Amino acid sequence: MLLDLYIRNIQEQIANIQTTQKNALMEVSCKIADAIENGGIMHVFGSGHSHMIAEEVFHRAGGLACVNAMLEPSLMEINVGRASLLERLPGYAEVLLTGYDLRPGEVIVVVSNSGINAVPIEVALESKKRGLFVVAVTNMDHSLKTASRHPSGKKLYEAADIVLDTCGVHGDATLSYDESLHKIGPTSTIGGIVIIQALTVAVVDELTQRGTVPPVLVSANRDGGDGHNRELIDRYKQRVRYL
Repeated sequence: MLLDLYIRNIQEQIANIQTTQKNALMEVSCKIADAIENGGIMHVFGSGHSHMIAEEVFHRAGGLACVNAMLEPSLMEINVGRASLLERLPGYAEVLLTGYDLRPGEVIVVVSNSGINAVPIEVALESKKRGLFVVAVTNMDHSLKTASRHPSGKKLYEAADIVLDTCGVHGDATLSYDESLHKIGPTSTIGGIVIIQALTVAVVDELTQRGTVPPVLVSANRDGGDGHNRELIDRYKQRVRYL
């Protein structure tokens, strides 16, 4: 059954992430822990469906309060049709970044399955200019087989300081269902979420080992949750755009 095959494919993808990306995840977690200890935050950007990776770790139980999700409605799928055009538009990222407080020494995670469109590439390039440590979360199998749409010819992985590979496949979807060339069963969002949540866990682990209390949010639906979270929100609301 296709259902069983899809779940097996996802299990294999997650296993590949664990075995091939662990060292990179640990390196990035140390950079983020450094930034947090210095009063900084972590920024996460993605366009199209990749924005869900940023939303996944923003203001949620078990997550870090110091995550600045760079959610741009113009680049989300709610902007049907136009989002894809805008994420290919050179120069658009420069306008978007005027709305964010990006500081040297902080970490920005830029998510793009293909890694070929102008906006995520330019977010990475501009962030690096501003002194941030740039992490690309991308599908290397797809990116290496596809031409860049950026005037420089660069792809996201070439604009980053380090790459976290979602271990997906070219074209994202994994399963053939008939005689056509079309496929179903995408992998990019699941891979991205596994990476970003694994990174969150690694950051908390790193901070704890250093003797630093990590700014972890708890469920608002447990006793004392609102008060605990309010203290953290008050600490970071001047830096996190949507708090």
